[in-house]
Amino acid sequence: MAIEIFSRREQKYLITREQYEQIVKEIALYMRPDKYGRDGKYTVTSLYFDNQDHQIYFETKNKLKYRQKLRLRVYDKTNREGIAFFEVKQKHKNVVNKRRMTMPLSEAYRYLEEGSEQGLSSYQTSNPQVLREIDHFIRFYQLEPEMVVSYDRHAFHGVNDPELRITFDLELRCRNEELSIEAGPYGEHFIDPSYVVLEVKVNDSVPLWLARILQNLDCEQKSASKFCTSKELLRKHELPQGEWMENTAIGGMEYGTTE
Repeated sequence: MAIEIFSRREQKYLITREQYEQIVKEIALYMRPDKYGRDGKYTVTSLYFDNQDHQIYFETKNKLKYRQKLRLRVYDKTNREGIAFFEVKQKHKNVVNKRRMTMPLSEAYRYLEEGSEQGLSSYQTSNPQVLREIDHFIRFYQLEPEMVVSYDRHAFHGVNDPELRITFDLELRCRNEELSIEAGPYGEHFIDPSYVVLEVKVNDSVPLWLARILQNLDCEQKSASKFCTSKELLRKHELPQGEWMENTAIGGMEYGTTE
């Protein structure tokens, strides 16, 4: 979790719990549980940002060739003195770039309250350059805290290819009534809890053995955005309604929460 600047390709799938359990069995020869958490399992709680015009949402929704998001993230249970990850996630032509820094959660909150008027050098951070980029991003878009997204993650790394990463996200929830991320992973499900979001993260291409496993189990690739799906649930009365909204469905049957 400590890598601060990296890029990779990501493929997303919406799968059933049964498919998830079978995939975990079949990748055992090639993958090992993530060293973080217990047997690769931990919770993720993230604070996302947007502006009054929902500009980040629409840039993501319209799949601009270059788009980015900002989030403040913690893992498992923590408090205001625990470590948080402030991260800019950028996507350009299907390549994901992430630039992030660590700082005490209390420092992150202090920055969000005070900003950069008194200068950025007073903030305790692992990467001052990334903080400057985050500060520019926030001021340029006039970003404000928008919502909290949380889920339970089961993560794996390749045995022979450490750059290969597979994550399964379960119990995907969101909220906007309590934005303190140390309050923990709770909220309203924006994807039916009987389903799982699978992400395959690689530097180049998906290995053949993994592609065959996913194909044999009829795993359907989907690009549904956690950010957009959550926002459409929480802000549905403020956003245009239509068929273009996030379609979180398997086999043509919708199970998401958009209306």
